Amino acid sequence: MEIKDRILVVEDDRRICNFFKTVLEANHYDVLLAHTGSEAYSMITSQCPDVVLLDLGLPDMDGLHILKSVREWSSMPVLVVSARTHEKDKVEALDLGADDYITKPFGTSELLARIRTAIRHTRTGLNQSGQQTGLFSSGGLLIDYDKHRVFVDGVDANLTQNEYKIVSLLGKYAGKVITYDTIIREIWGPNMKNDNRILRVNMANIRRKIEKNPAQPQYIFTEVGVGYRIVEPD
Repeated sequence: MEIKDRILVVEDDRRICNFFKTVLEANHYDVLLAHTGSEAYSMITSQCPDVVLLDLGLPDMDGLHILKSVREWSSMPVLVVSARTHEKDKVEALDLGADDYITKPFGTSELLARIRTAIRHTRTGLNQSGQQTGLFSSGGLLIDYDKHRVFVDGVDANLTQNEYKIVSLLGKYAGKVITYDTIIREIWGPNMKNDNRILRVNMANIRRKIEKNPAQPQYIFTEVGVGYRIVEPD
């Protein structure tokens, strides 16, 4: 018997819920539906879905409250699907631990691709200390997590320690936007003030070393006002 990934859709608009259910079931997912925040949190704790698609504008609470509560005990993929398009909302959701932020309206292919990416992230290899292992490869870019080296077209990019840490962090969450504050906190620690200048300097150096044309990057992309995203692996 086929074992299907289970997706919980948290959405108060029943028409949108039915759309999600039709599309996801047609692509071989099991689908659970919740129309309120309290119903959603109960289903998350009892059903442990593989992915949560979370609307923020729920009738009984803000969806960010659910996200924050889930992140206190679980790293299950949570994809925010919202009509809120302001950068502040995206940054807040990503900083609270959302794996992705999809704005309405969206294409079906985009939604399915982001779900596949989120599921894949939960199944990548980590060693016992939680560090990424193995290789990341996309086009001519290769991240060797075991050797702590980055290669472009087979040539060592000669990244500094911090430059490598930034690239490896982005590679660990390939396809996902990592906010500026998250990168700063992960690389320089929680006591580092949120000064994007040091990050921008490092990113400029990284692009100079790995991109053929730093002004038109093919590997690491800027989400203006939010953060950075690395291309998905081959």
